[in-house]
Amino acid sequence: MTQPIVETRGLEMRFALPTHFLSREKPVLHALNGVDVSIQPGESFCVVGESGCGKTTLGRAIMGLLAPSAGEILFRDQRIDTMDERTRKPIRAEMQMVFQNPYASLNPRRNVFDTLAEPIRHLLPDTPAAEVREQVESVLAATGCDPSWQRRLPHEFSGGQRQRIAIARALVTNPAFIVADEPISALDVSIQAQILNLLTDLQADRGLTYLFITHDLSVVEHFGSRVAVMYLGQVMELAETQAIFAQPKHPYTRLLLEAIPKLEGGSFDKPRTPGELPDPVNLPVGCPFAPRCPLADARCRAERPKLRTLANGTQAACHHTE
Repeated sequence: MTQPIVETRGLEMRFALPTHFLSREKPVLHALNGVDVSIQPGESFCVVGESGCGKTTLGRAIMGLLAPSAGEILFRDQRIDTMDERTRKPIRAEMQMVFQNPYASLNPRRNVFDTLAEPIRHLLPDTPAAEVREQVESVLAATGCDPSWQRRLPHEFSGGQRQRIAIARALVTNPAFIVADEPISALDVSIQAQILNLLTDLQADRGLTYLFITHDLSVVEHFGSRVAVMYLGQVMELAETQAIFAQPKHPYTRLLLEAIPKLEGGSFDKPRTPGELPDPVNLPVGCPFAPRCPLADARCRAERPKLRTLANGTQAACHHTE
């Protein structure tokens, strides 16, 4: 296996919650709890899970938008989470992000050209003006955008067009790694396939590596090379995409797969209701999934399972994987 392009080791993220100033207890939200992931160059590494499981927090921590409470983040075997902004600036050109909401991620006061030129001017300030214009036009063409869009403002575009512009902005510094945070969830179904196909084509043309964050397992099945299933800030299962769908090892992964609507007998089967997510402020003592797990026993409620590698190569954090 080649050297990972991005790696996290024991990554933790905790947020202090507001409370009364006389309160003795200071509640803390545990967003990430010892996350270890290793992303290989050229792959589409997908992170899935329910809302509030820590997917977006993981992506933002890797991008340096959030400072981790503990653990390490490495880019090409170089630790980046402890770098100051000046030292990290050249690396930012190689790591870019596509946000979920195309209506909020573009500055409404900037036209398309200024939006795309800004990352080059900030991260690669020595780039000549002619080269900036050439690079902007190149990424617009690569993302299926019309060159005439350059002087138009975001409100003049549809959601799908805005997301293409946002992808072009992420590409304009020629990055190697892109975090795509649910980039199609705010789009119409007919547009989602177009954006996924665009991301696939760009990966083939430019050798991109994706961290693709989503809650939609049906998207993962066709887009991802490997999948990390997260629950309450912890990776519960990590495996090749084909293995996840053919032989899921963790009860939570099986629950997510069962929740995908299936058309049988002319109507959608109703998925099994899994119950509510536990409070991330007061996490269960043992396995975080134990309160909802049909296999949970006394050991599960007392001892937190570690992520371990099974015979088929899948990694799972469960006492009952075998």
